[in-house]
Amino acid sequence: MNYKDYHIILASNSPRRKELLRGLDIAFDVRVLPNIAETYPNTIVPSDVAAYISSEKADAYKDAITDNELVITADTVVIVDNEILGKPHNNAEAKQMLHKISGRQHQVVTAVCLTTTKKQRCFSVSTNVTFKQLTEEEVNYYVETYRPLDKAGVTSLEGSYFNVMGLPVQRIWEELNAF
Repeated sequence: MNYKDYHIILASNSPRRKELLRGLDIAFDVRVLPNIAETYPNTIVPSDVAAYISSEKADAYKDAITDNELVITADTVVIVDNEILGKPHNNAEAKQMLHKISGRQHQVVTAVCLTTTKKQRCFSVSTNVTFKQLTEEEVNYYVETYRPLDKAGVTSLEGSYFNVMGLPVQRIWEELNAF
């Protein structure tokens, strides 16, 4: 069997992930199970956290899919100074995070699992992102005007742009074809 023999399920409500997967011209449906924890043991190194969470999400779907379904789970983390930056809960946190990545390089790691009832393939893609040096005024304007940490101000990328957006579609395409 190849991926075309499966009904593809994207396990994400992310508008970006939906848009990126649509770009591969693959038919899919979205199915999101409630109450899947996105937590991880504090003993895991930051670069492995996305893989851990994506795998945990995939495991939650194993009993919820049929033999002809393939579910795609993913998780993305931003790492700076060996610390994971979570999603900001308010403007103050967003400003603090922007200051932390301002003028520096950080790493974006997205992990993806392709899971069927009989097989699972998980992989991670890392991208180094260099952010421009932001003034206090730029930080304030950015947080008040745009969605925080939406990658405005990126001056260079080493790796996949789509990975930074939340789904490494080129690698997914390769993995689906090798599945």
